[in-house]
Amino acid sequence: MSFFRTEDISISFGGLKALNRVSFEISQGEIFSIIGPNGAGKTTIFNCISRFYDLQEGKIFWGDGEISHISPHLVANLGIARTFQNIELFKNMTVIENLLLGRHRHRRSNLFQEAIFSRAVREQEIKSREKAEEIIDFLDLQAYRDQVVAGLSFGLLKIVELGRALALEPSLLLLDEPSSGMNLEEVEDLSHWINDIKEKLGITILLVEHNMMLVAGVSDRVLALNFGEIITQGTPKKVMEDPEVIKAYLGEEGVFIKA
Repeated sequence: MSFFRTEDISISFGGLKALNRVSFEISQGEIFSIIGPNGAGKTTIFNCISRFYDLQEGKIFWGDGEISHISPHLVANLGIARTFQNIELFKNMTVIENLLLGRHRHRRSNLFQEAIFSRAVREQEIKSREKAEEIIDFLDLQAYRDQVVAGLSFGLLKIVELGRALALEPSLLLLDEPSSGMNLEEVEDLSHWINDIKEKLGITILLVEHNMMLVAGVSDRVLALNFGEIITQGTPKKVMEDPEVIKAYLGEEGVFIKA
């Protein structure tokens, strides 16, 4: 039984085929990356998995069950979390408050229990705060714990968003361009965290990324897309040396050779 897979997924927007029969499979404990030029359909795959978009053809499977048409909130309840290419944080809230929002799928109380702050609610709150503090330590966010996120750099905002996704305690983590806006040092830290998320937290990762050095450094396997279609998939070295992949990047050959 596969951990996660797509089967011939397709979707069009106004006659433009954003995805055309895209199939891939992710094994548990794997870092699987999707690369491709702008407009290739990478984030569209994430939006189909998250159920922001409705598939027109094909299927998405989680374990042995199909999740192609479930409600978006059920995707999170299954243990699938994501970050966004454009940051989606509550900017007037602090770092720890944003992380605590990621604990929503673990709440098991009703409105009455919340209103009277019952023992069950108190226990849930304690556990949520303990988890948030663990993530703050894991991502070295101690210095920013009580800062309002609106005052943080773009690179730090990306890390906070990663932390919020981890607060869900997912089994599968979707990372959409996590290194965008980061400096070299932040990208190096991100590379270590991605590996630690896999090795120490046991979380499977689906990564969309333009930074080929990051992709080559962390990925077990890579899938290359262009115009919504698969060019090739395999090891990072195999994919980045593929002539069609190099051609799709319009002369960015040096990026792949360096990687």
